[in-house]
Amino acid sequence: MNLNSLKPAEGSRPSRKRVGRGIGSGSGKTCGRGHKGQHSRSGGYHKVGFEGGQMPLQRRLPKVGFRSRKGSLTAEVRLHELELVDDDVIDMDALKDAKLIPAMTKRVKVIQSGKIEKAVKTKGLHFTAGAKKAVEAAGGTIEI
Repeated sequence: MNLNSLKPAEGSRPSRKRVGRGIGSGSGKTCGRGHKGQHSRSGGYHKVGFEGGQMPLQRRLPKVGFRSRKGSLTAEVRLHELELVDDDVIDMDALKDAKLIPAMTKRVKVIQSGKIEKAVKTKGLHFTAGAKKAVEAAGGTIEI
């Protein structure tokens, strides 16, 4: 098979309609456009959402912002807040008990904000690259 021998399947590409070629062609004179009106004339179209001059629906409705549903399930915890938890292993339940994250939280990410001197053991938390480095430098361990 060569690229110059490729052809579409037989019958998959119908030949284009030749309009304005006389009465016998079936689409002569008005060329399938009907008689009068906007669409019979060249350049006759209207833009998407146009409602004949009436205020379009997308301009009538009030615009409201976007609030992600997943955003409410994710919480951020700063590095120095990990020291406020008294448990041996810091996980989501320990953070909820310490009132550092809301009760509905499904995912926690620790961000590099502040400093940590205490060696902490974490489990099931996500870390930014800088926060991960800081916890390991302080002698802590991270278990995902």
